[in-house]
Amino acid sequence: MAYWLFKSEPGSWSWDQHNAKGKSGDEWTGIRNYQARNNLRAMKKGDRGFFYHSGEGKEIVGIVEVARPAHPDPTDKTGEWVSVEIRPLHALPKPVSIAAIKAEPRLKDMVLVRNSRLSVQPVSAEEWRLVSKMGGLGQ
Repeated sequence: MAYWLFKSEPGSWSWDQHNAKGKSGDEWTGIRNYQARNNLRAMKKGDRGFFYHSGEGKEIVGIVEVARPAHPDPTDKTGEWVSVEIRPLHALPKPVSIAAIKAEPRLKDMVLVRNSRLSVQPVSAEEWRLVSKMGGLGQ
């Protein structure tokens, strides 16, 4: 299993909105960055991801699962871009802020710290474990 981080502005698409979709989940569309697109293409069904509120909040608030791997993005008329379907699994008991992540020396190489603007990014297994623990999951 691989791990990922999905960034969203809560004013545009929040954890609460995504969570309301339930087990069926929803398309993760509109990605128009080549590096993020390559990350979407690398995803497999069952991979897990953090749901991160960017802009307002700047914190990891939930856990999602890839329900359908990369396929043509229905919002793209060019056929160049892809989307995945992700479904919510659960909220973090304690949201993990970017400040807390930056304060943890073992997370200094996390993509979120080094390239905070990338909207879809990989997370290592060790980073997943540490952030999950910080969020109250004790993994």
